[in-house]
Amino acid sequence: QVQLMESGGGSVQSGGSLRLSCAVSGHSYSSRCMGWFRQAPGKQREGVAAVYTSGNDAYYGDSAKGRFTIAHDNAKNTLYLQMNRLKPEDTAVYYCAASRGITTTILAQEEYAYWGQGIRVTVSS
Repeated sequence: QVQLMESGGGSVQSGGSLRLSCAVSGHSYSSRCMGWFRQAPGKQREGVAAVYTSGNDAYYGDSAKGRFTIAHDNAKNTLYLQMNRLKPEDTAVYYCAASRGITTTILAQEEYAYWGQGIRVTVSS
């Protein structure tokens, strides 16, 4: 059974930083897509950032470009999301997700079969 466990969320003031981590267990970490998604109150879940575990090419949603960085450590089976210059509109529950295989629509949540339980990030103004 694939398990994803997020950590590192919390509350921060506007302009601050947080780093989310996602520990993956139960399946081979390689040759997949790994991504971060978020859902703000009253809004649909959106893709934040994603990466192919077989390489280092990263893809970002518009809200994350220039402020967030996704990274992965294959040796540790861990995915990260470094979030800088946080804004109140970044407040959301953040989810880590893994696909079953390789997809070209890497920020499309329907391509992901495995999800973490989510972790809350709150940014105050």
